Amino acid sequence: MAASRSPAEEVEVAGRPVRLTSPDKVCFPSRGYTKRDVFEYYLAVGDGIMRALRDRPTTLQRFPDGIDGEMFYQKRMATRGVPPWVESATITFPSGRTADELCPADLAHVAWAAQMGTVVFHPWPVRRSAPDNPDELRIDLDPQPGLDFGDVVAAAGVVHEVLGDLGWTGYPKTSGGRGVHVYVRIEPKWSFVQVRRAGIALAREVERRSPQRITTSWWKEERGDRVFIDYNQMARDRTIACAYSLRANARATVSTPVTWAELGDVEPDDFDLRTVPKRIAQLGDPHAAIDEVAHDITPLLEWSERDEKAGAGDLPYPPDHPKMPGEPKRVQPSKDRDLKEKR
Repeated sequence: MAASRSPAEEVEVAGRPVRLTSPDKVCFPSRGYTKRDVFEYYLAVGDGIMRALRDRPTTLQRFPDGIDGEMFYQKRMATRGVPPWVESATITFPSGRTADELCPADLAHVAWAAQMGTVVFHPWPVRRSAPDNPDELRIDLDPQPGLDFGDVVAAAGVVHEVLGDLGWTGYPKTSGGRGVHVYVRIEPKWSFVQVRRAGIALAREVERRSPQRITTSWWKEERGDRVFIDYNQMARDRTIACAYSLRANARATVSTPVTWAELGDVEPDDFDLRTVPKRIAQLGDPHAAIDEVAHDITPLLEWSERDEKAGAGDLPYPPDHPKMPGEPKRVQPSKDRDLKEKR
């Protein structure tokens, strides 16, 4: 006899009715976590994840049959089956095409997305009110093969030092894997191109202070055993799993905000679907003050101009991005004929 399924439920979230269907469907097989567990997790971290998602166009990474099943990224809101209260925002892709993405206005939006099989939330670094002007500078520290979390923590310490010299406050979080993300709130006055160039300038300064440990090289063959600062996370239509988002791995880890003081004492696997709600209940959210100050990126733009005059101009964009003015060739150094001839 086939196992019976639990009936659908209606849960009130932020004053709105959210229907939860197939609550016993397994989402994380190795841990036995169900759709209900994912749904309830997002309710438990509500204040924290809304601080990361509120009014941000958000790409949904959906797993309708659990993380071992089919996965897809939803960048466009469906035209059917969406509750009338669900809000969206229009974003523009690098191609110039547009799309209406989910734009969470309250926790009911997050709960509804979880009901639809969303495991990972990928918000844009903009708000609905200024969709072409980032208000969040994201610094993504990505360890290369052979490195561990400790190497990334050491690199993050250099980022912290540079931000301190600027008089800026950065907010670190684990990526949910071996990486670390550092977020800085900025004034929404500049374009994606300008903010990306500011991010490159910051990354280059971090690299200069620790060249044996950190690299800004886009080409993997040049990175060696260093931590890569992925400056292209600030390119239009590039997103990162937000604070308090689950990650689609066997352990159900969480991209978790931490303080600078504790960053060196934690491990990514410390934070998962079960432990993070308890952590918030006991310690609060280390990113609680992130919206209190928005920084002026003019100093970084001045660094960018200084670097360009010294011969360090723009860096390659992602391969799926249109060719940009002033961008160098997107050719691996080992395959660049012009470079070989010069040698």
